[in-house]
This record gives sequence, C-alpha cells and structure tokens, in this order.
Amino acid sequence: MAFKRISDLGDLTGKTAVVRVDLNVPMADGRVTDDTRLQAVKATVDAVSMAGGRVVLLAHFGRPKGQIVPEMSLKPIVPALASVLGRNVGFAVLGDVLPDAAVVVMENTRFFDGEEKNDPDLAKRFAALGDVYVNDAFSCAHRAHASTEAIAHLMPSAAGETMAAELMALEKALGTPVKPVVAVVGGAKVSSKLAVLENLVAQVDHLIIGGGMANTFLYAQGYDVGASLCEKDLKPIALKILAEAKIAGCAIHLPSDVVVATEFKAYAANEIKAAGDVQPGEMILDAGPATVAALAGVLAECKTLVWNGPLGAFEMEPFDTATVALAQAAAKLSGAGELLTVAGGGDTVAALAHAGVKDSFTHISTAGGAFLEWMEGKTLPGLAALG
Repeated sequence: MAFKRISDLGDLTGKTAVVRVDLNVPMADGRVTDDTRLQAVKATVDAVSMAGGRVVLLAHFGRPKGQIVPEMSLKPIVPALASVLGRNVGFAVLGDVLPDAAVVVMENTRFFDGEEKNDPDLAKRFAALGDVYVNDAFSCAHRAHASTEAIAHLMPSAAGETMAAELMALEKALGTPVKPVVAVVGGAKVSSKLAVLENLVAQVDHLIIGGGMANTFLYAQGYDVGASLCEKDLKPIALKILAEAKIAGCAIHLPSDVVVATEFKAYAANEIKAAGDVQPGEMILDAGPATVAALAGVLAECKTLVWNGPLGAFEMEPFDTATVALAQAAAKLSGAGELLTVAGGGDTVAALAHAGVKDSFTHISTAGGAFLEWMEGKTLPGLAALG
C-alpha cells in the first residue's frame, strides 16, 4: 500500500497545507464531550508546523445535505481544538479572508451541495486555500467527496500522520499479515456484513462469527434458534459462505453453547444451553462460557487478529460477558507481544472500551464505514487519490 507522507512534501516554509480531518465529534450544550478525534489531529498539525507550514482544516459535521444548518457549524469546536493543539486556532467560511492564525478551521464542508457530489469546481475552491493537500481522515476515505477525492488530484498530496498509522496497521492486519490470521465479525445482521464475510473467508485462517449473525449461520445448519434475531431468508447465502470457507481452508467458528432469555432487557433471567437446545420463545443473547474458552484457544494459536462487532448484546449486562472475556483474552496476548490486534467500528470501539482493553490493542480504528469497506476488500476513493 504505497502512499506519500507529509515528509515527502518537502520544505513547507511559507506554504499552507489544506488538511482534511475528522471533527465529527459528540457535542452537548455547545461543548465537545469527547475529544478523541481532536486529539488525532494533533500529530499532523505538528508535522506540518515542523516542516514550516501553516494549516487550514477541512471537515464535515453531521448531515446538513448541502444546506447551511447553524446547529451543525464547526465554529463551536474551535475552542476545544485550540486547547488540544496548544495553538491559536482561527475560523473562516469559504470565501472569507483567512484569519492570521497558525491553524484555521473552515466551516462545515457539507454546507456545500457539491461536497458529497465530488464537484470539481468546489474542489478547486478548497485547493485554492493552500499549496499542498493532506488527508488525515481515514473515516471519510470511503467517500468520493470534493474534500477527500477531487481535491487530491489538484495539488501535491499526502497522507497525514494519523492516516499513515492507520494504513500501516491495516496493512499488517490483512495486507501482509503474520499468519495464522483470525477475524472476529459480530453484530446483528449478516446482510450488513455480507461482503465482509465473503472477503474474509479467502483472507484469514479462522473466522469467528458472533452476535445475531451467528444465529443465522446456526439456523442455516439446522439449529432451532427460537425467537432469536435471525435472517432466515439468508440461509442459502450462509451455506454458500460456509462452503466457500471450507474450500479456502478457513475454519469458521460458531457458538457451541449460548446464553438465552425470554426478555430482551438487562439482567433478564437467563440460562446457558447447548446451541442445539434452544426452545421456542427463547432468544440467544450471548455466547456461552465453553464457546469463549474455545475461542480464546483459537486466539492463542494465531499471530494476527482483526475484530469488528460484538459477540452478543454487549450493551446489556450480563449479555456482555462473552465479548468482554474474549476482548480481555486478546488484550492479554497483545500485551505479551504474541498477537497483533486491530479492531474497528463504532460498536467495536465501545465494546472494547467497556471491556477495559481499548488501550491494550495494537490499533483501534474509530472509522465505521471506511473500516468495513476495507474489510470488504474495496478500494477506498480517498486513499486511491493519494497514490
């Protein structure tokens, strides 16, 4: 995966770098409640500054759909960003004279109708803000937008520091991984991750399927899943994936025991049963202890792990048990240097944080759609434009 970095852009003294970042942060009462994405911007701003350059930041916030929506302005983010960067940060609307500041945040790119249409004229207006372009927003790399794709063709371009770290981690995970490789794919529906599963069976040695997705595969193999979430119409596709995995030499792991309840709520009365003993009216809400022990054994045999999605209804105790236990097993192996661990996606990050291991994985991507499309083996427009 070849790409240029900021250092490849040379001496930036007297130049301005137009940097696409992710400032789509959670807000409450006009204040930033989680500055994780703001912290991710710092390395690139520092790198440009050390090269002598000034920074103009492009970013979106929410989904204004080409309209000016005051509640989605990036201006309220400026104080928090200035605090994180330890620099003077200005704010401007496209067309304004830029303020005299080391870093300038431009107003929401999605206030322009041409942003999501990848409009070349809008891209030219963005490009006119500086001399070089840096994309540091992997989370937006799967979108061919004016600020992520078209602009990269108009000026010298490179990946930002956070983007570069992400790309190198992903390359180690699925590009040129140390084998054996295991992937954990969980979540509610097979239909939402069908392309991921089809790509992974040809890429990994072990594929662990959890959450509601596992129910569909159990059903396809003749198990009664009771009242569990299950896409029964996808039985032929599930069987096809199982067959493809067998041909590719990929071992698919499904729950052998499960935790069932008759109510979908936290602390609902529950019982551990063999996967084949689920009764009508019972819902599978988590994988059982025997399954977790077996899966931990699989991780111990592998060198690389890619994780996307929980193993059960992790947002409700005690149905978070399997996800937490396996995440902690992965973190222990990662800490011992025995397993390279890469995870991504909103639910996954939340689950790993809940398990207390968010900082113990080798790399965690906060990207949702981009991470999934990377797992699907797709070419991401924002990355391809940097090549």
